[in-house]
Amino acid sequence: MNALKYIIPLLIFSFLIVNCNETEGSEKKSNYNTPEKPVVQSKIDSVKYKAEIYRLDTLFTKLYKADAFNGNVLIAKGKNIIYQKSFGYGIKEKNVLLNDSSIFQLASVSKVITGVATLLLYEQGKLKLETKVSDILADFPYKDVTVKHLLSHRSGLPNYTYFCGEFLSDSICSLSNQNMLDIMIKYKSKAYLNPGLRFNYCNTNYALLALIVEKISQKSYATFLKEELFKPLGMNHSYTALNIDSTKEYITRGYTMKYGCVANDRYDGVVGDKGIYTTTYDLFLLSTALYQHKLLANTTQELAFSPHSKEVKTHNYGYGWRMRNMNDSAKEVFHNGWWHGYRTSFHRRLKDSLTVIVLSNRLNKSVYSTWRIYAAIDGPKAFGTKPVSDEE
Repeated sequence: MNALKYIIPLLIFSFLIVNCNETEGSEKKSNYNTPEKPVVQSKIDSVKYKAEIYRLDTLFTKLYKADAFNGNVLIAKGKNIIYQKSFGYGIKEKNVLLNDSSIFQLASVSKVITGVATLLLYEQGKLKLETKVSDILADFPYKDVTVKHLLSHRSGLPNYTYFCGEFLSDSICSLSNQNMLDIMIKYKSKAYLNPGLRFNYCNTNYALLALIVEKISQKSYATFLKEELFKPLGMNHSYTALNIDSTKEYITRGYTMKYGCVANDRYDGVVGDKGIYTTTYDLFLLSTALYQHKLLANTTQELAFSPHSKEVKTHNYGYGWRMRNMNDSAKEVFHNGWWHGYRTSFHRRLKDSLTVIVLSNRLNKSVYSTWRIYAAIDGPKAFGTKPVSDEE
């Protein structure tokens, strides 16, 4: 009897320890999904896609010969690359030609990756989209702005590339995300609109999201992307402006139309809205991981690909993605970019898991003419029509 007096509490204690460990493990499993590397077929099937390859190569060869394109192209259907080619120079003054490994600044296509990073934290249960930014970033003065407002460009905030300049001393040659936030806190530049009123594309939103990723994850933005996104997906040639070596092999330089080098400026240090460097193949891995649901759950992607600004009729914006044909089977989610001599396009047609990636290190507007690419892919019976222009 006396022995039972000690054995029973010991059994209860042991049960509680085991139960607590099982609960903790289940919480970790439910709150954290490690992205899986997508399944891809890199070798181009030149027989199956013979017609598409011919039409695409004809299109880009004509653009290149007309001096209207300098860059890299990758087109894929599902896990299959159907066309991949380089045209022109990576570094013109050294006669360095582009190749499949060439690294480009994504400009505003970086917003896609920042959006994905934010939604990864949402899926991990670490971030709610309705949370006010002021509850995450101390002293943030725009009290009614939420994470959701930032993702969908409905915050009404002013653009840092316009308001920061007047508050920067000559000693600050490179602005950081924290510098930007400090200026917002100190000077409280007037908002353009009340939060949630309507869509207003603004780089400040995604620069703030990069800070939120850092605050929630307790990692730098560059480290979070490397550990939680790039490395798991096999994106081995992807970097931010803060951790890339400018002398790195395969890095390109940005040019004007006349091949004048575009110099760096003080806004290059702000990342999230821009500032990611990568290759066409690494972007293909990201696109494929989304199609295969190895990165974000289908329900989360539906949030990202849903129009969040109903007042915009012909096109719209989700969470990190522009979109067209919202009610059509040919729905397209995409983002374009333009920064310091780089023009970029990353388009995805959901109905047939199509990926279109065009990266240029020269100010070629032809990069945005993806309607021509769709016409080349869909064949002679397809009538490509030029959509509303969305340059960035």
